Amino acid sequence: MIIDERMSAFIDSMDKGNTALLNEIEQYALQTQVPVIRRGMQQLLKFLLAFAKPRSILEIGTAIGFSALLMREYAPPGCHITTIEKYEKRIPIAKDNFARAGAEGDITLLEGDAAEILRGMTGSFDLIFMDAAKGQYIHFLPDVLRLLQPGGLLVSDNVLQHGDIIESRYAVTRRNRTIHARMRDYLYELTHHPQLETTILPVGDGVTLSVKVQRD
Repeated sequence: MIIDERMSAFIDSMDKGNTALLNEIEQYALQTQVPVIRRGMQQLLKFLLAFAKPRSILEIGTAIGFSALLMREYAPPGCHITTIEKYEKRIPIAKDNFARAGAEGDITLLEGDAAEILRGMTGSFDLIFMDAAKGQYIHFLPDVLRLLQPGGLLVSDNVLQHGDIIESRYAVTRRNRTIHARMRDYLYELTHHPQLETTILPVGDGVTLSVKVQRD
């Protein structure tokens, strides 16, 4: 927990809620231990979508489609979402959820390894939502920056690792040390990259907001 549990519960209680289908998908995810974005992250995304009004969104990490459908619900009409997922067991569930929502025309699901798919992508996106394997964020970043429209917004979820990010690598379990080191590298790169202005927020499990800027 990044912030006090009571404070987090209080903030979450102010959320106006989601559609019945999104609630159903969220409950299924919780029951089957599929990771979906937390309530605080949901609230932040709704605000960012209303503020930034993106026409094109790239999501890295579909899971079962909850966040893609939430973004579709709150993005401006006509916004198209491209989302990437490689876990074969989750792809059919995501497709079914998109079909149930009548969202096939608004969401394109790309199946396969995100690093390979990103490498071959062209065009640009107004908003990119990073919500995949945390240890891969740093490897995705060069292509993500290439695909992000100038003035566009990069949102990266789960960057504070339940607070472990501030600990010494030796205080982190051995199996998590590589992810810990890579996430620290990712945060440093986001906050020091000449093309980005970045803030780190203790929302959910930590989120960064990065705007791609053009320097003189």
